[in-house]
Amino acid sequence: MASSPGFAERIALYALLTALTSFSIDALLPGLRQLGAELAPAPPLSTQHVISLFIFGMVFGELLIGPLSDALGRRPALMIGLGIYAFGSVIALTAPSLPLLVLGRILQGVGVAGPKIATRAMIRDQFEGDAMARVMSLMYTLFILVPMLAPTLAQGLIALAGWRSLFAAYLVLAALGGGWLMLRHPETLPAGRRIALRPALIWRNGGRILAHLRVTLLIAATGLVFGAQLLYLSTAPDLFFDLYGIAERFPLYFAGLALGIGLATFVNAALVRRLGMASMAKAGFAGLILSSAALFAASWAGHGRPALVLFMAGLFAAFFSIGILFGNLNALAMRALGQIAGLGASLVSAGSSLVSTLFAVLLGRLYDGSAYGLSAGLLLAGLGGALLFALALRCDATPVEPVTAEADRSR
Repeated sequence: MASSPGFAERIALYALLTALTSFSIDALLPGLRQLGAELAPAPPLSTQHVISLFIFGMVFGELLIGPLSDALGRRPALMIGLGIYAFGSVIALTAPSLPLLVLGRILQGVGVAGPKIATRAMIRDQFEGDAMARVMSLMYTLFILVPMLAPTLAQGLIALAGWRSLFAAYLVLAALGGGWLMLRHPETLPAGRRIALRPALIWRNGGRILAHLRVTLLIAATGLVFGAQLLYLSTAPDLFFDLYGIAERFPLYFAGLALGIGLATFVNAALVRRLGMASMAKAGFAGLILSSAALFAASWAGHGRPALVLFMAGLFAAFFSIGILFGNLNALAMRALGQIAGLGASLVSAGSSLVSTLFAVLLGRLYDGSAYGLSAGLLLAGLGGALLFALALRCDATPVEPVTAEADRSR
């Protein structure tokens, strides 16, 4: 292998690997209406599930990849995930019906957990505390280019080759990220720190993590925040079309709102080491509550259809707040899990993905062609997440001590 990459190259690689999750969602949004017209969804499935059940698949992948990364190392676990992701992409690429497409999407979700979880564990192996929050914010600053550019690029690709071509692009990106990793990035988990892949050991360590009340509350708070964003993602194409007749220009509006999250992660990276993660998260929740309350008021005044400028301003402010929250909530949850980062990252991500999927699916069923559901969902996520976060800060922050293979054998 060539010399180890420098800091900037590592951040770029982490951003690419992590962005595969976002690209797998955002690039497909402009194609959902065409996809629905071709595959003719029938209850209980709808095109919303092409997005939400992808996240549902991530729950299972995240539970699998974490223990594998602790036992085998970060790189092998990541490559296993990319292999599953590629298999799911092939199924979706060739799917003749929506149920088979959804199956492929679920497998994609399982597989994409590889780069998502292993990358987060790699970062935790090398950084901690506010430094880790800064690295994650810098990574997300690059990562945010995906939702800004992906829908526009995808719309052009769809115009040239149809929505199925997106799944070929997913295969290319997976190969690029995996090749870059194997050629340039060293393993970050030494053999002496690996934890044997034993179900009883995983169960006991998982129990210790979930028994840590601070971590569990932060997982739930993160899930509500992510659920608010997932609710928007799963309804955005229909929402813009039903309220404002926007179809061809949808990627431009989507990119404008994604800029809010990108700007927030840049601001967070600049301020978090000075102000601390907890203070930044408090500010993020305050912004989310205020902006979503204003959006709900505008929706109420407009009988479910706020003026477009108010709709965009409210969502921009809400997504700026969500951008502040993402890196900090994840880093706060991982802070107590340094000695068990792989399984810890799995449970943090799986738990928050499960909460977010349930939140988005339940509130998505209430979509009625108005802005009421989205604005109420954002407000509910802000209030609920803030309450859980406040409770978490009152809990013990002592790091979780893992059960080792030797201790497990001595029982």
